[in-house]
Amino acid sequence: MFRTALRNVLAHKARLLMTVLAVLLGVAFVSGTLVFTDTLGNAYKNQSAKSYDNVAVAITSYGSPSGKHDKKQEEGISQQTLDKIDKLPGVASATGRTSGFAGVADAKGKLIGNGWTNTGANFAPGKNGKDSRYAFVSGHGPARTGEVALDKDTADKGGFHVGDPARIATNGPVKTYTVTGVFTTDDGSVSAGGSLVLFDTASAQTLYLSPGHFRDVTVTADKGASQQKILDEITPLLPKDGSTDAQTGKQLADQQAKDIERQFNSLSTMLMVFAAIALFVGIFLIANTFTMLVAQRSKELALLRALGASRRQVTRSVLTEALIVGATASLAGFVAGVGIAVGLRSAMASFGAKVPSGPLEVAPTTVLAAFAVGVLITMFAAWLPARRAAKIPPVAAMSSADLPAPSKSLVLRNTFGGLLAAAGAALVVLGGATGGTTGRWEVGGGAFLLMIGVIVLTPLLSQPVIAAVRPLLARAFGVSGNLAARNARRNPRRTAATASALAIGLTLITGLSVLGVSIGRTIDKATVDNLSADYMVQMANGMPLDDSVAGEISKVPGVSSATALQSAYFDVDGKFASVTAADPGGLAKTVKITMVHGAESALADGKILVSDKAAKSHGWKVGDSVQASYPDGTKAEVTVGGTFADNLVLAQVVMPDRMLTPHVDKPEVRQVLVSVSGGATPKAAQAITDGLGDNPVISVMDRQGIRDTFGGLINNMLYIMYGLLGMSLIIAVLGVINTLAMSVFERRREIGMLRAVGLDRGRVKRMIRLEAVVISLFGAVTGVVLGLFIAWATGDSISADLQGYVMVMPWARIAVFLALAALVGILAAVWPARRAAKLDILDSIKTE
Repeated sequence: MFRTALRNVLAHKARLLMTVLAVLLGVAFVSGTLVFTDTLGNAYKNQSAKSYDNVAVAITSYGSPSGKHDKKQEEGISQQTLDKIDKLPGVASATGRTSGFAGVADAKGKLIGNGWTNTGANFAPGKNGKDSRYAFVSGHGPARTGEVALDKDTADKGGFHVGDPARIATNGPVKTYTVTGVFTTDDGSVSAGGSLVLFDTASAQTLYLSPGHFRDVTVTADKGASQQKILDEITPLLPKDGSTDAQTGKQLADQQAKDIERQFNSLSTMLMVFAAIALFVGIFLIANTFTMLVAQRSKELALLRALGASRRQVTRSVLTEALIVGATASLAGFVAGVGIAVGLRSAMASFGAKVPSGPLEVAPTTVLAAFAVGVLITMFAAWLPARRAAKIPPVAAMSSADLPAPSKSLVLRNTFGGLLAAAGAALVVLGGATGGTTGRWEVGGGAFLLMIGVIVLTPLLSQPVIAAVRPLLARAFGVSGNLAARNARRNPRRTAATASALAIGLTLITGLSVLGVSIGRTIDKATVDNLSADYMVQMANGMPLDDSVAGEISKVPGVSSATALQSAYFDVDGKFASVTAADPGGLAKTVKITMVHGAESALADGKILVSDKAAKSHGWKVGDSVQASYPDGTKAEVTVGGTFADNLVLAQVVMPDRMLTPHVDKPEVRQVLVSVSGGATPKAAQAITDGLGDNPVISVMDRQGIRDTFGGLINNMLYIMYGLLGMSLIIAVLGVINTLAMSVFERRREIGMLRAVGLDRGRVKRMIRLEAVVISLFGAVTGVVLGLFIAWATGDSISADLQGYVMVMPWARIAVFLALAALVGILAAVWPARRAAKLDILDSIKTE
């Protein structure tokens, strides 16, 4: 029987090609994900471990526990403490480090790097004049105020050389420095696509901390010295208030390795979800292929039974074919997956991410997972067709008829599918009504059951749907359209298996699209629609603006209002709250506050406004007096003057800036809202930019820029999801091609008869293409309807957390999805249609 199975595989290479491709793509996704994440994870672990090779103890200061600088307490680690550590027995050296934000402007004044990981640090040379963290390719490190060194990537992007001036912004005004050197480094900020600027130690301390103080200390040990013993001796020298943390180099390296592993496990899990979707779609294609192969070989299998083969042997023969196909596809998929991993690593480097060098990691578990997934999925999908093959009676050897599955199987299938679909739909509705985390889990579980139920019911659903479109096809395309609809209805199981693959992909894509567009529109309404300002000014790195920015902007000609929005977090009525503080007059000119209760003018009277959601959560009402515990520890009673509708520009509590400013050392200004007399124009934006000293770190955004900032992440995530789900759609396309190719083979005699009675080649091709379009659109419509239903319930479950959420129907995108489904059908039918049109009439009629 093994020889028979091997012969059948070799005899049906073309028919099994699509199955091989489906398994190959799924396995490639799995193995590529594992190899990619293992390779990157180990590369980053090795890089991290290397950076701690010579570290005996690492000390980090976090400032005062309250997060507020106490004048009586030293901030950071003092030079005196550093000197004491340096003199301890077993310590070879103790190096102080301090760092913060620093952005470098290119020749056009634009920021080099991504803003979030643009870093400045001190150059800390040892007795030999070198800093072991940096290898200089030209020049030397900075030695005095006004000098800097740049990492090589930043220098190359900006065209900087030793001796050139460089405009650099920290959290203050832009200053011009002289470049003294260019270096290479494994620093994480550079690896993440940012930049690194080195200052002399005194300048870095003045910029980021206070003179004579360091944020971190790195201790190296004499040969043979114990890291733990050195740590024990250092601990008594450190503050006892918990503001510093000291670890041995080994402890720190181990912790970093765990953090890196956790991050890459999260990435791997996300990618594996999409690999699972692709493999799930592939099951339909594989099962469809083996079902049709078994149907075509009914005489052969029945003859084997007549010659003495048992049912178990016939089942084993089909499963052996599946094993051979699965193993072959798994091997090819594994090789392709390794290639994908190499390609992804190269792509990351081409997009500016500096990936640490290291060998390609192909773990034994990855190899086993790839082959186990490919083989098991293939054999699982082929199991039911194998059972059907075993049930073919020997008498079928005397007939050329294709033996259909008994009607009882469809009755059982429809009953089971109906129960699953009903249970899933009920759970989805319940989850939408429940809301919160529990509701979202219920929606997710219900959606899974509903999809399975609909897939099981697809043969039943396909009959009335295709019957309804048959008259339209007949009127529009004549005989070809009529025959196409009849062919699509002829084998409901095959049509269902093909359409289900498309339905799964379209369900997920439609659901994600509706949720993405709806959330984006909700965020848009809560930001741009609530602004009357023309511009929003903020730091590109998300850090606070200098409190002088609003004043500088107000001096720009044409600016009618520049309102600084201060941020703070402190207790209000014993509950932690986020607070926005602003000038009441300026706020009224730049933000549209939709009041629910009370009046906006209450701000000018020294009262606070709270969001309606926060008021309901905390039980606050207009006129209530609540106690505020300010950041400096001062307590005072404030009065609720009104509640306002959800507004993402403002925090849950809004108060006049004059109430907050006395209680903070320095206002934390996150945004400045600007209104100009002539409206937003490129000239006005440039004038504001110039008024701020052409600072590359400060972003001046018009209303579209604000929209992109708040909603751009959602769109980017959608595009990534579309790309990842594209794998399942590719497999679905292969399924359509496979179905049509098998259908043409089965109907050779019928097609020959149609040709003999006058159906020309053009109409034969049209018949096959229309059949493909009907099947594809049926699957697409099913997926779109399911996706809309699931998106509706998911939206209901998050509406309580995202106030103002309204479901938005992206009709244009849905129309594109349906058009693409029709195009998929047309393209998938090209080869089968050509094959059908080229069949020899006499040979086809003679086929048994």
